[in-house]
Amino acid sequence: MVPHLITALTGPINELEARLLDSMPAIERWFRLERMEHTPPFYTSVDLRNAGFKLAPVDTELFPHGFDHLTEEMLPLAVQAAMAAIEKICPEAKNLLLIPAACSSSFYLAHLQRLVQIFTLAGLNVRLGSLDPTLAAPRKLLLPDGTELALEPLVRRRRRLGLLNFDPCTVLLNDTLAGGAPPVLRGLYEQYLLPPLHAGWGVRRKSRHFQSYEEVAKKFAKLLGMDPWLITPMTGGHARVEAGDGHGFEALRASADALLGKLRRKHKEYGIADKPYVVLKADDGSGVGEGVVTLRDAADLAAPALHAQLFAGGAGAREMLVQEGVPTHERINDAVAEPVVCMIDRYVVGGYYRVHAGRRPDENLAAPGSAFVPLAFAECHHLPRRGAKPGASAPNRFYMYGVIARLAMLAAAYELEATDPDAESYE
Repeated sequence: MVPHLITALTGPINELEARLLDSMPAIERWFRLERMEHTPPFYTSVDLRNAGFKLAPVDTELFPHGFDHLTEEMLPLAVQAAMAAIEKICPEAKNLLLIPAACSSSFYLAHLQRLVQIFTLAGLNVRLGSLDPTLAAPRKLLLPDGTELALEPLVRRRRRLGLLNFDPCTVLLNDTLAGGAPPVLRGLYEQYLLPPLHAGWGVRRKSRHFQSYEEVAKKFAKLLGMDPWLITPMTGGHARVEAGDGHGFEALRASADALLGKLRRKHKEYGIADKPYVVLKADDGSGVGEGVVTLRDAADLAAPALHAQLFAGGAGAREMLVQEGVPTHERINDAVAEPVVCMIDRYVVGGYYRVHAGRRPDENLAAPGSAFVPLAFAECHHLPRRGAKPGASAPNRFYMYGVIARLAMLAAAYELEATDPDAESYE
């Protein structure tokens, strides 16, 4: 059973919450049956938006960061989930090679330390290998708490990857591979490589993920007899746009205009007074927090300032996705917040709030100035009380968060199955 977060929040989603609580046995059975046919990603994090009238995922990461924001109380659950995931993949596993991203921020190093801690407590010898081909000798990583980790050069031996005097059963990637899969990671036919190479942003596209999510959400909504829009961000088309000559902007404008029309009809159907908006974001997941644009009128795409915002970070061309904007009605100390739920295999192992005091409810919060607040969990025996008034108990609310996050995780499983390259198309 998914554990239940106990942090207080605002913005009731009473009807949806009541439906999920009343249907809990059927929901858990449905997830079990889906897992029999679809293998969850090794680990996942899902950004959610609670708009009050709907709850939907807006981003699903398969090389998640942020595990350092989980509470210490949830560490045993994360360790158990890691044990179950490793046992399923490689029961005889002894050594784990963890390949981190080329990032030296204190947040990321703390996240890396937490991953090492989880998999060490799961009974594995964990060492770090670098994708940097210029690294010739071990390098010390100074962690925020004053301790150190060693980052070592990779050693490739035919169809296996390891380190000097270290031969792992499993290679765990924590780099998004936005630039594509380096040669050293290809053809590792004698080891488990997790996540697979086609999960990297050099291949993966948000448009494909949300197509898979819509498929999953429709199945789930049919089970509960509800409108899938209540848990789905509507997704429009995607187009390649180029800085300077405006190439691709007409297709992007037409897609934004069509999606805004659909959203206006939905808002009218549900009596929602808020004016709908769409978000333009990079389809390939590049430039996290950069080039994300909020749009309430498709005609605004002609504004030079908006063009500059789209190409923030110096990109000359981008594949842009048009998606329904889901505002967040959650606050922590008057700052806008959104929950992020973390999973290992099929288990929710914790979560945290991403908080930004300088952003509006309709803006992207993954931006400089954001802070993070851990989400505490209730005891494992503290289950939602069926028949209780929705929102009366905070764990009820977060059972719902876990359900939506697991739907996104399942959608990622669908997505990876659909894009698994029988040929070497991602090389």
